Amino acid sequence: AVPLWVCARTAAERLRHAPNRVLLAMFLVHYAQRSLIFPLLIRGGKPMPLYTCTLAFTFCVYNGYLQSRYLSQYAVYADDWVTDPRFLVGFCLWLIGMLINIHSDHILRNLRKPGETGYKIPRGGLFEYVTAANYFGEVVEWCGYALASWSVQGGAFAAFTFCILVSRAQQH
Repeated sequence: AVPLWVCARTAAERLRHAPNRVLLAMFLVHYAQRSLIFPLLIRGGKPMPLYTCTLAFTFCVYNGYLQSRYLSQYAVYADDWVTDPRFLVGFCLWLIGMLINIHSDHILRNLRKPGETGYKIPRGGLFEYVTAANYFGEVVEWCGYALASWSVQGGAFAAFTFCILVSRAQQH
């Protein structure tokens, strides 16, 4: 909601340019999937500590503001940026990462039959190669976004995502 609020509240002059719109759309598509679609698909699950939820919420609010403010007010891309190899490779990585993330979440959601409890090792997809394929997908996704945006803001987002998710993956 923060990126939409920022864009509605300000002149958002830079969103007249296709690269800025596409990059903001990439960001919004991920969070629409993560905050609207994903929660509707999960069943049950473990409770999340309030502290963890608060930190995640704070990070997402700040990052949503940073990315949307940059893309709507400050980012200057040539209109042909969408054909630049950095953008094209970055967009492809973002899309692949998002698909890995969605597929891995599907595998995790279907680990147990209704009523089952206990730990199960995920099988299939990239879980055959990495323990936390869902986190791997998200890291690939945001590294692709960073490459496509070719910005300090995108790079910082990818770096923080990497640091946070690698530590969570090690716990698994």
